[in-house]
Amino acid sequence: MRLALDKNGQPKITEKVFQAQVRKAALLTGWMYYATWNSFRSPEGFPDIVLVHPKKKRLLIAELKSENGNTSPKQDQWLNALALIPCAEVHVVRPSDWEWFWKVLSE
Repeated sequence: MRLALDKNGQPKITEKVFQAQVRKAALLTGWMYYATWNSFRSPEGFPDIVLVHPKKKRLLIAELKSENGNTSPKQDQWLNALALIPCAEVHVVRPSDWEWFWKVLSE
């Protein structure tokens, strides 16, 4: 099996692998984690994950993308609408954002 590499010669991280990494980090830092298992009957464009930290009273909603992935118009519609909610922290997160995102989870 050949490993796909990015333009810098680093292994490409798929959205599926990245989501598993985010899930593990969220649970390790005390977040409750929700992701739709099968989006077949879900509204188009709804973000990939919803995280809740009851002790910190925080709600984080994220669309996870590969390095070169783009959000769709429906995803943008959901993200923009959710960003209007004062308590919601709404992000598009890529593997290159990992260090920053870990800090967000750890705050």
